[in-house]
Amino acid sequence: MSQQGASPTGHEDDWWGQLYDDSTEDTGPAGAADSLDDRFASATEAVTDGSGASAGGRAGTGVPAQRPVIADTPEPPRAGPVRDRVPWEPPVAAPQSPEPLSAAPPAPTAPPPEPRTPPGTPPTPLGPPPAGFIASVQDAPPAPPVSSAPSTSPVLRTATHLDLPTLPPPNVDYVGSGPPTYDAEPTALPLADPDDLDDLVADTVLDGARYGACTLRAVSVRGDSARFRGEPRRDSLLTARFGTGEHALVLVAMATGARATPGAHQAAAEACHWIGRAVGRSHARLAEDIRSGRRGDLKSGLHRLTDRSLGKLRAGAAEQGIDPEEYSATLRCLLLPADPECRTRVFFGVGSGGLFRLRGGEWQDIEPRVTDVTGDAVVGFGSLPSETPEGDRLTMDLGIPTPPSPYEPAPEPPHEPFRFRASVAQPGDTLLMCTGGLAEPLRGEPDLCRYLTGRWSGGDAPGLAAFLADTQVRVKGYADDRTAAAVWEA
Repeated sequence: MSQQGASPTGHEDDWWGQLYDDSTEDTGPAGAADSLDDRFASATEAVTDGSGASAGGRAGTGVPAQRPVIADTPEPPRAGPVRDRVPWEPPVAAPQSPEPLSAAPPAPTAPPPEPRTPPGTPPTPLGPPPAGFIASVQDAPPAPPVSSAPSTSPVLRTATHLDLPTLPPPNVDYVGSGPPTYDAEPTALPLADPDDLDDLVADTVLDGARYGACTLRAVSVRGDSARFRGEPRRDSLLTARFGTGEHALVLVAMATGARATPGAHQAAAEACHWIGRAVGRSHARLAEDIRSGRRGDLKSGLHRLTDRSLGKLRAGAAEQGIDPEEYSATLRCLLLPADPECRTRVFFGVGSGGLFRLRGGEWQDIEPRVTDVTGDAVVGFGSLPSETPEGDRLTMDLGIPTPPSPYEPAPEPPHEPFRFRASVAQPGDTLLMCTGGLAEPLRGEPDLCRYLTGRWSGGDAPGLAAFLADTQVRVKGYADDRTAAAVWEA
């Protein structure tokens, strides 16, 4: 066929013109008979033995013998005269040795087309079905009863012996004797200053990370009373990593501003930022002291950094003409080395709050007591082989005095005593550091302890959303801000 619009060349397009050319002669009728009767006669002869009787049927009837109920099952070939087949007939297999008529025909691989029955032909009588044939669902044998014994099938065996893991209890809104007074969700936003929008504090802060052998989850949530009154969150949270690789050090700092003071949230944020700068500038030495178990160096150095940070906060309040007691904050910090071989977790800070450990399904209140601050045993990686009654390894108190502050005159130190503790974590432990908003209900409401035990005893750290929901479970009578950092040990 030529290109569109071009003249045909040679005989290229002859077939196209011949197809629709009226002058082209038709091939004419075929030499063989091709009427409907001829085709039916030919099809009838194909299934007969040449004597007018169907193979296995009655002679002279021209009707095939009784066949199985399966209409598509072909008859086995029988001996008879060999002839040429017409184009629409299926190939005829080679003659086989005669078999008894009662033998079941072989299963066909592809059924041949059935010949069309002319009008007036009596229906083919149906014979008995072959052995094993099921005519309908009603004739099918009943299914065997289901046995209670385990099946040999892999699928059924798995379903029979399926062991489901113990799931944590579902999230709840509150625990205790009754629902809290305030709504569960925020009601009013804090008042905003259009010229100082940086002063706004979000209702909720959520963070997390995974370093070394521990997984960290941290959250700070505005309390129910502050949400109802439209007051800003007084708690502040800072999570930061200093350094890289195995020498990195993770700091979690949380602070709470003084109650019923206008700049409480600002004081808490400044306290976290000051301690963050101090730890960040000394992170290499701190990480090395933690890995080496230098308890004396750690305690004195962190005490100095804490006094310096809170002292600068008080000095700034004096410069602004604010009472340092009103512009103050509690401070609690946690140091986590990224070295997977070091499982020492260091806590330090000033002020109220809580430090808890979930081990073996039981909560332990390990907050350093004020009377034990100077002599409480502290443990670390590389410690001497002495141990506490709980099995924690101890280091020696080297008695290194705290050097004087570089600031002259030195800011007045905070009135609260310095708290310090370091402990060696065990696989499966969960360490929880929190402000008073969560520490007080944990100590005062056993139902909250039981609930968090069920949620956090699985060994795997929850996701950020699940951790937020867990820390927001409310208890009647406790409506302060909640800030918490939890560490799951692999």
